[in-house]
Amino acid sequence: MLKKILKSFDYSVIIVYLLLCLFGLVMIYSSSMVIAVQRYGMDSAYFYNKQKINLALALLAFTVTAFLPYKLYASKKFLALLMCGSMFGLLALFIFGHTSNNAQSWFRLGSSSVQPSEFVKVAIIIYLSAVYAKKQAYIDIFNKGVVPPLIFLIVVCFLVAIQPDIGTATIIFGIGCTIIIASGMRLKTMLKLAGLGLAFAVLLSPFLFLEKDKIFTPVKIARFTGYLDPFQNEGGEGLQLVNSYIAIGSGGLKGQGLGQSIQKLGYLPEPHTDFIMAIIAEELGAFGVLFVIGGLCYLVLRGIYIGIHSKDQFGSLLAIGISGMIAIQTFINLGGVCGLIPITGVTLPFISYGGSSLLILSLSLGILVNVGMFTKYEEKYKHKQEKPQEADDANRRPYQVYSRP
Repeated sequence: MLKKILKSFDYSVIIVYLLLCLFGLVMIYSSSMVIAVQRYGMDSAYFYNKQKINLALALLAFTVTAFLPYKLYASKKFLALLMCGSMFGLLALFIFGHTSNNAQSWFRLGSSSVQPSEFVKVAIIIYLSAVYAKKQAYIDIFNKGVVPPLIFLIVVCFLVAIQPDIGTATIIFGIGCTIIIASGMRLKTMLKLAGLGLAFAVLLSPFLFLEKDKIFTPVKIARFTGYLDPFQNEGGEGLQLVNSYIAIGSGGLKGQGLGQSIQKLGYLPEPHTDFIMAIIAEELGAFGVLFVIGGLCYLVLRGIYIGIHSKDQFGSLLAIGISGMIAIQTFINLGGVCGLIPITGVTLPFISYGGSSLLILSLSLGILVNVGMFTKYEEKYKHKQEKPQEADDANRRPYQVYSRP
């Protein structure tokens, strides 16, 4: 049994995941050496050493969820615990949360930090996938099948947005939309839902602007406006993006060489987190960028493939939701780095420094691998077990038909 399970794993996903994590670890060391010395004295490997611990925990979480049957997550008790835990974690931030970069989004545990909104991402994926899988019989009945699960999604997005963390709230909302699109709803139902959402946004907008000191802080507003013309204020709101452009432009095709970045020497703030791709482009050029984007695209496309081929609706929605999370987070990070969209402070999956992000992404990818394993196992081995029985029945029929009375 164990041998068959091991044969059913999608090892291409596992290999790409490990390569991205190890590559990210190397680039975190390269991009954070200077900023580590500036903040923590002579310890240039401070962020690198912390990320090694983060990676060890992430690999453990990946292994556990890769072997744990994903159908266990659909139980009512687990879903109730997931919902209560998510709400408690987000609400507790407003009392015990630690403020960093003008956002009260972390719990401080010694020298480490935990970001509850990262855990909410996977909670939303599991919750919406389980609920919509169970509501397939009445998925298009608006009051019964469509709206109730969205109340939890809206409340969670609001609690994350007022921390304020617009980037993570956008990702969570995007994950919800991805699962809704894949849930089997008719286009007419989704259009009604979009209209309702637009009306809700219009009604909510005055409140958001009245509370701009909380949700739209001056720093957040600067990030939204700075990307439109960053060179107008190179020393202020356009600082990150201008230096990101310089790093990307100077990298060229082959890059300046590993460890040879100029922008990480104090010019580009937080080069090991949100803007690590700019350092990758500067040091390793287009080849380094293509390696990262290619690996992330493979994980997303493979996840969608697993979702399409899964015969279980819950497993299918889980796979597509996890793929959507990786795709949306990647787009928001890279879009901010190259000036396509406003900077929102979102990490690059599996590459950027950050324990909570790496842990949740690894845990989620483990679930995806488990869904793929069960899909392949059922197709390969259950089909083989049914075939001999069918052949045996076919062999018996002639004797039953032609035997003497």
